Amino acid sequence: MNDLRPDTSAAPALRRLLDLLASGAATEDFADVLSDARRRGAPAAVLSEIDDATWQALRVHRTLRQHRRREAELTALFDTAGDLAASRDLDTVLQAIVRRARLLLGTDTAYLTLPDEAAGDTYMRVTDGSVSVLFQTLRLSLGDGLGGLVAQTARPYATPDYRTDERFHHTGTIDAGVLDEGLVAIIGVPLLLGGRVIGVLFAADRSPRAFSPDEVALLCSLAAHAAIALDTAKSLADTRAALAELNSANELIRAHSAAVQRAEQGHDRLTDLVLRGAEVPDVAAEVAALLGGGIAVLDTEGEPLAGRAGPAEGLAEAVAASRAEGRSVRHGEDWVCAVLAGQEPLGALVLRGRPDLEDADRRLFERASVVTALLLLLRRSVAETENRVRGELLADLLTAPDRDPAGLTARGRRLGVDLGRPHLVLVAEPAGAPGTAVTDRGRLAGAAGRYLFGSRGISAEHGEAVVLLLPDDSSAPGLTGAAGAAGMTGAAGAQQVAELAAERLARLAGFPVTVGAGRPAAGPVALAASYAEGLRCVRALRVLGRAGDGASARALGFLGVLLGDGHDVDGFVGATLGPLLDYDARRGTELVRTLRAYFDCGGSLTRAKDELHVHVNTVVQRLDRVEALLGRDWNHPERSLELQLALRLQLLAGG
Repeated sequence: MNDLRPDTSAAPALRRLLDLLASGAATEDFADVLSDARRRGAPAAVLSEIDDATWQALRVHRTLRQHRRREAELTALFDTAGDLAASRDLDTVLQAIVRRARLLLGTDTAYLTLPDEAAGDTYMRVTDGSVSVLFQTLRLSLGDGLGGLVAQTARPYATPDYRTDERFHHTGTIDAGVLDEGLVAIIGVPLLLGGRVIGVLFAADRSPRAFSPDEVALLCSLAAHAAIALDTAKSLADTRAALAELNSANELIRAHSAAVQRAEQGHDRLTDLVLRGAEVPDVAAEVAALLGGGIAVLDTEGEPLAGRAGPAEGLAEAVAASRAEGRSVRHGEDWVCAVLAGQEPLGALVLRGRPDLEDADRRLFERASVVTALLLLLRRSVAETENRVRGELLADLLTAPDRDPAGLTARGRRLGVDLGRPHLVLVAEPAGAPGTAVTDRGRLAGAAGRYLFGSRGISAEHGEAVVLLLPDDSSAPGLTGAAGAAGMTGAAGAQQVAELAAERLARLAGFPVTVGAGRPAAGPVALAASYAEGLRCVRALRVLGRAGDGASARALGFLGVLLGDGHDVDGFVGATLGPLLDYDARRGTELVRTLRAYFDCGGSLTRAKDELHVHVNTVVQRLDRVEALLGRDWNHPERSLELQLALRLQLLAGG
């Protein structure tokens, strides 16, 4: 039961007020002291004293609360300063500042925006307490919304209710983001650096609220720390960039010094190569080692004299540009430098694997082209001299091969030509022959010399034609492509060599050239016979209207049998019916007999099955197998004619 005796003294009430101050009670508890005194019937003088004491206690209570808040604010500011002093990650420091702003102001969320100079607006850099993805990705144009106004004026702004505040320029995008986050009261303060706004720090509540000047001042202090953090990060970034630039400059100086040393070294080594009589591949290998890339030396036709030839697309244009500019030019990821003797093109150098070529290395590459030109001129001069001497040997061999075969063979060996080894004989005529002007034949002879340049072949004018003698192996100029890679020599290679020779000789001479290839042969007498066969091939091509083509007797099919001196019936039959003969021999079938009966019966399946005494389905199945072995064109008129001739020759030969 409460003691309702009247208080005649204010002392108990004063002690209670002191207890409330000591315990940090709420403001409402202080008013209860005066109310209790009135209920007890305290005299008016006592009530007046208690009222004055209560007012003084509230002042002390407010002062203590302000001190505690100030202590918390100072602690937060000291912690932030400590974060900056510790040089922590910028994202971590900014996140800590935003979080402390939210905690100290007691708001639902806090966030910081920074300008995007490229886009010309601002974006959310850090958020704390945000739940809306739309709000977290919001972008504000200068002057739009509360943040845009803060950035534009460099002054703090606060609103108790953003939705109804008409001081700001509202936009649909910003209002949608604010609504999605549910924000009502917002305060924003600028991040100032030298009077320039570099960002905005915000705190916001999801209910109406008026922000006090102390809260504005606190947020401004945190914004100042954020500005320092951003400035420090920028300074560190600038310092790192400056160091990186210094390192790059240092690397560039070292690289330039190394390039100069390589150029000096390269000059000495290339000079030594020339003095030692090195060949073009030696120069290519030396330059590749000096420049650290792949080097290819090409002739005027784009064929490789050393190294590996790359894609030919656009290469001729690059060589022409290099010739016009008088220095190396960029060609895709490669470098190209024309090899010139005065204004005469001798070929080109191609450097691969060095897309970024420094000036010193570029000059070394261009110097290598000069050395290559010198070597090519010396080599061409020697080759022309040797070819004249060897040409005399070839002319004697074709004129009287049986007069002294052993002497011709020995003479050839002294000149570096082993007539005892298999060779291909090519007979080339201007496509306008017979009666071709002597000047055309002379140009063709010069083209043949350039065509054989770098190989072990020889050439000479003989009669109205130019004759080329090539070793029957992959070193022949016509076999440097697919045929050489596949090891295609002999009769099959002769056809491809003839085709390629006709094409390249035409380019070198400037007019169409017809080329006939004799069969591979060894020894003076056989080589002379091969020449006669090649000459008949050229004449046959002319009669067939194929001037400007290249062919061998074997490739002309049954015409090759008629043209060839040896009348190689077995070779023709084997080349035409070989797959069928092999299949019959392995399987014990009768594909050849079935094909002969089919042709003898005029292509009638019914008559053929009666001839063979088998069911018509058997004939069909056998012919399907013939098609699988010979190809789908086996029954076309031209192929059919060759097959029938081969079948008849086989039958006459007793096959």
